[in-house]
Amino acid sequence: MHELFQSLLVGASLLLIFEGILPFLMPDVWRKIMFKAIASSNMNLRVLGAVSMLLGLLLLYLVRS
Repeated sequence: MHELFQSLLVGASLLLIFEGILPFLMPDVWRKIMFKAIASSNMNLRVLGAVSMLLGLLLLYLVRS
């Protein structure tokens, strides 16, 4: 159980690091992307979320096998 919790914390840490790279390096580009996301329809955002989750699951499967 300890190993699972540690892995989840590592994953959450990496997520925060990767999500912080773009706003740190290119805040203007990040702001434009956020404005486009706000203007997008719910369906577009859901498709993007589904694709992101599937790619994450695929990557996790590849790394763990």
